[in-house]
Amino acid sequence: MRDESFDAIVVGGGLVGAAIAWGLVGQGLRTVLLDEGDVAYRASRGNFGLVWVQSKGLGAPWYQRWTRASAGVWPALAAELGARTGTDVGLRQPGGVHLCLSDAEMAERATRMARMQAEAGNTGYEYRMIEAPELREMLPGLGPDVVGASWTPYDGHANPLRLLHALHTAFVAAGGAYVPDARVEEGHAAPHDFAVIAGGRRFGAPRIVLAAGLGNAGLAPRFGLVAPVRPQRGQVLVTERAAELLPMPTTTVRQTQEGSLMMGDSMEEVGFDLRQSPDVMRQIADRAVLSFPWIGRLNIVRAWSALRVMAPDGLPIYDQSDRFPGAFTANCHSGVTLAGAHARLLAPMIAAGALDPMLDPFTAGRFDVRAAS
Repeated sequence: MRDESFDAIVVGGGLVGAAIAWGLVGQGLRTVLLDEGDVAYRASRGNFGLVWVQSKGLGAPWYQRWTRASAGVWPALAAELGARTGTDVGLRQPGGVHLCLSDAEMAERATRMARMQAEAGNTGYEYRMIEAPELREMLPGLGPDVVGASWTPYDGHANPLRLLHALHTAFVAAGGAYVPDARVEEGHAAPHDFAVIAGGRRFGAPRIVLAAGLGNAGLAPRFGLVAPVRPQRGQVLVTERAAELLPMPTTTVRQTQEGSLMMGDSMEEVGFDLRQSPDVMRQIADRAVLSFPWIGRLNIVRAWSALRVMAPDGLPIYDQSDRFPGAFTANCHSGVTLAGAHARLLAPMIAAGALDPMLDPFTAGRFDVRAAS
């Protein structure tokens, strides 16, 4: 079997892999994107769609900075994808709010936000705690149980499916090679010399990026890396379309560009179980109706569950193998939020052959695992 040679191999066709692959093509690298196919868990297709900053990085200011940086480059990413593909990925960044349904929630949120601002140091962190009377002027139809909210100007949302389609389309149009139904069957590693067999074909390159979501746990050791990721289930409810009533996203409810209301934010430790739980669905719906009673008049038309890719501490994992330089891994549960950073910040680092020291805190070595790298 003869190698099909490239400058870079990206394993994983979801939002993380597609954003990195698009970024690598933009750096002038001949890149192949290997997509396992519909047998994969495909977290990207179950994503809630937030571009979210305000809740990320408590106790980990490096994650706060990385998330902020990604939100900052998102408008340029959306504009470029729109210009190249004609696809509106639905980016809206009017700021966002986290609603509080009790005085205790409000006090806890205020403490959290003040700590995040302190941890941001000289980089700054803009936020406001907004009491209910002012909040009702911002969000018509707010429920009487809402006592206030935290607000930051960085937040927004996008359409995950359109984003995934646009990344794939732009990647192929720029000369990238997209290979579907390509589960990695074998992997061979030497410094700056990698080969994988996938879909009955053999691909070789001096760089390989593992961005296969939960599949990275099994793939990483083949390339001198570790990826201690686990699944965390989240459930989403979607209503029929309505007139535009929600001018900005919240942590648990957002209105799509088509008018549907999406509700979610469950975090369930159930392994690889993708079944939906009526009790959790009821909790999601109850909180949404307490927040916005008018949602209770809408019909639920779709519901699904999906599995997040979670590290032990919930933060991303980015590494390059010490044993096999040129092998990288990228793992995170925020494929939409971090798409900007992956395409416009991480991909140039991979193309240059070294991760910036700003990513040092994200190495898997922080878990004190016996690293193969």
